[in-house]
Amino acid sequence: MAPELPRYDIVIVGAGPVGLLLSVCLARWGYKIKHIDNRPTPTATGRADGIQPRSLDLLRNMKLKRHIMEYEPARVYEVAFWDPRKSGTGIHRTGTWASCPEFLDSRHPFTTLLHQGMIERVFIKDLEANGTAIQRPWKITGFQNDTKDDTHPVEVTYEHVDTKGKETVRAKYLFSGEGARSFVREQLGVKMIHKDPIAHVWGVMDGVVRTNFPDIKEMKCTIHSDYGSIMIIPRENNLVRLYIQIASSTDKNWNPRQQATTEEVQASAKKILQPYWIAWDRVEWYSVYPIGQGIAEKYTLDHRVFMGGDACHTHSPKAGQGMNTAFLDAQNLAWKIHHVESGFANRSILESYESERKLIAENLLNFDAKYAALFSQRQPSAGEVGAASQQTDVGEESNEFVELFKASCEFTSGYGVAYGPNVLNWSTEHPARSHLFHPKGTTLRTGRIMLNADVTRVVDANIAHLEQEIPVNGSFRIYLFAGVPNITRRAVADFSNNLLKKRSFYMAFEREDIDQVSYHERHNPHSHFFTICTIFAAPRPSIEIAETLPELLARYSAHVYADDIEDARKPQIKAVAHAKMGLDQEKGGVVVVRPDGYVGCVVQLVEGDGTVDALNEYFGSFTSRPLGNAAAQAQL
Repeated sequence: MAPELPRYDIVIVGAGPVGLLLSVCLARWGYKIKHIDNRPTPTATGRADGIQPRSLDLLRNMKLKRHIMEYEPARVYEVAFWDPRKSGTGIHRTGTWASCPEFLDSRHPFTTLLHQGMIERVFIKDLEANGTAIQRPWKITGFQNDTKDDTHPVEVTYEHVDTKGKETVRAKYLFSGEGARSFVREQLGVKMIHKDPIAHVWGVMDGVVRTNFPDIKEMKCTIHSDYGSIMIIPRENNLVRLYIQIASSTDKNWNPRQQATTEEVQASAKKILQPYWIAWDRVEWYSVYPIGQGIAEKYTLDHRVFMGGDACHTHSPKAGQGMNTAFLDAQNLAWKIHHVESGFANRSILESYESERKLIAENLLNFDAKYAALFSQRQPSAGEVGAASQQTDVGEESNEFVELFKASCEFTSGYGVAYGPNVLNWSTEHPARSHLFHPKGTTLRTGRIMLNADVTRVVDANIAHLEQEIPVNGSFRIYLFAGVPNITRRAVADFSNNLLKKRSFYMAFEREDIDQVSYHERHNPHSHFFTICTIFAAPRPSIEIAETLPELLARYSAHVYADDIEDARKPQIKAVAHAKMGLDQEKGGVVVVRPDGYVGCVVQLVEGDGTVDALNEYFGSFTSRPLGNAAAQAQL
C-alpha cells in the first residue's frame, strides 16, 4: 500500500502580492499551508511599487502598515501634468491635482511608493511568525480535483526548479497567484479575454538621477511632449521610476516584441523633458514588457481551484492597480474559505469570489480604456483640474473630464470598489425581507467600504478610528450605533436578550471553548463568527459601561465608544459618526460589516425582537445552520 500523501488546507502557487496576502490571512487563522514559488529569492528590485490609500487601510488593519513604513517609502500627495508649450520651446506644467482628494475622506490621502520586494519581505516575516514558510524554488507541474478524498479532493504535484525532485500532496484548495503566465490557468483551459485591441510595449526604469526638472522628487508626473510621453514616479531611497511607451499596436510597424536599450530610453527621456536636463547616477532595474487589457473568462471552475491577481487580470501600469487589485482578490477569497472551513457558512458563498472580484476587474478595465481615450483627445485645463480636486460637488456645468476624474480617484484610490447585490450584500431582492433593513436616510451602501468615523473609546478615553478598531480577524463586524442611552435603553436591552435566544446567530456560533476564553480577549469572547462594537451618541464621561449596557454587550468593553468627537466642517452635528452613517442620532441603528470591511446590511434598532430577527434573516441566508424562524420551522 502506497503511503498516504501529506495533507494541507491549501496549496498556494506564487509568492507575489496576491499569494502572500492570502497566505498571511490563512496562516494567522490557523490553516496548514503549502506555499511554493519558482524564484530562488523574493523580488530584489523593480516590479510593482504603488500602495494605494485603500490598500494602506487594509495593511494598517492587518497591523502591517508600520512595517511597510519602516522602509521610508515615498508618499505622493499630488499628480502633476506637463504638456508642450505652444511656442515649441519644450514642456511646462499645466496643472496639478491631489492623488486622493478630500471628497474621498481617506485616512491616507497619498500613494505609498516602494518596490515590491520590500512589501514581500513584510509579508514573509509575518508568515514565518505564524509557522508558514515559502518553499523555493519549486514550480507546479500538475494538479487534479479527482474527488478521491472527500475532505482533500485536490492532488497537486510540484518539482524543484534545479534538482527536478518531485513532491505530491493533497489539499482542500489550490490557488494560483503565478502571474500572467499561469500554469494553472493554462491547464484549466481558461482563456484570457482582451478588452482593448490596442496593446503597448512599455519600458520601465528605476534609477537614481540628477536633474533640474522641478517635480522629480515630490510628485507623480504625466508628461506629454512633441517627442513622446513619459510617466515619472518618485520612490524610496532617492530612486525614481520612469515609464515610457516604446511601441503601440497602432504604430505602422507594430512589433509586440520590440525592445529598447537602457541608453535608448534615457535618450528619449532627455528629449521629452526639454528644456530640463536629466542624468543617471545609476540604473537599478530596467525592463521592457508588452501590456494589454485582459481578463480571465473564469476565476475558478469548481470552487476548489482558484486564481487571482495577474493570473486573472492584466492592465496598463499607468493607474498603479495591479498589486492593489491583487490584495483585494486575496482578502475576498481568504475570509470566504475561512467561513466555509470553520463551519459558519455554506460552500455556496465561494461562488461570490468570482462574481465580486471579476466585476471589479471588468469595471477597472472599462474605466481605464475610457479614461485613456478621453485623456488622449485633449489635455485638461488648469481650471478643470482645480474643479475636479475640490471636495464640493460639481453642478450642472461639470464636464465629462471632471466627472471621469472623480471616478478615477475612486478607482485608483481603491475606494471605488462596489460589490453587487448577493446574499452577502443586502438589497431589496435579498431573501431577508424585514422592513427594518436599510432605514431611510442611511448613507451607507451595501457592498461598499464602511465610512471612516472618529469616536472616543470609553475605557481609556483614546480617540479611535472606528473602522480600524476590529482587526482583520475573519469575523463579521457588528456595529451597534446605540443612539442616546436614555432613549434606546429598552431597545439595547431587547437586542441583547434576543441574541441570547437559542436560535439566534449569536447562540448558533458560540465558541466551543467559551469556558476557557481569556479574560483579556477583546474581539472574540463569544464567537469567532462576529465581533460587536457599541457606539453611544453621548459624551464619554456620561457612559458607565456596567450600568448602561447589558452583561453580554458589556463583555466587549474595549469596543464601547462615545460618539462625541466634533467635526469642524459640521459644527452643528453632535453625534458625527451616527450622522455620517445616516443613522438617527437619537435612535441609532445596526451596521453589519463583512470580514473584509464592506457593508453587508444596515438595520433599524427597535424595541422588541425585530432587529435581531432581521439579522437572523440576513445571516441565515448563507450560514451553515438555520437561524431564527427558519431554525424553528426546520425542527417542526
